[in-house]
Amino acid sequence: MLVGEELLNKARSLSNRPEDDIARGCGYVGPSGRLLKKSFYRALVEAKAEAQGWQLPRSTTNSGGGGSRGRQAEFRTRVHGNGNLLIGHAYTRRLGLEPGQEFRIELNSDSGSISLSPLNESTMESTADQVQPFSDSQASDMAGVE
Repeated sequence: MLVGEELLNKARSLSNRPEDDIARGCGYVGPSGRLLKKSFYRALVEAKAEAQGWQLPRSTTNSGGGGSRGRQAEFRTRVHGNGNLLIGHAYTRRLGLEPGQEFRIELNSDSGSISLSPLNESTMESTADQVQPFSDSQASDMAGVE
């Protein structure tokens, strides 16, 4: 990845190309082939500031390209327009959950909370006849919902 004056010169020489091509030409491509636009733009700004003699404020993130950990889990979600709640990969990975695992959904109307309990095959067989996840009024509220 080019930095400083080398980056500015290469970017100038490719200035008639699309931005993605300029970033690629300057070496801002990750190991998977993904374009590292944020690192490229940050390096351009730093190079331009250095060339102009400007002092940029230091950010709290590592500007070395690759030191950033990306988006961090916020431990919050919201109900989508279709009524679904999404629990993202960051959370399922932390718990070591695998695709295809099944969970029992437990609703607590007093606290407004939803709990998920993992099911295994023996649990599924023993609780299949016992579980009543909704009251009759809740079931009628759910009528027609998939």
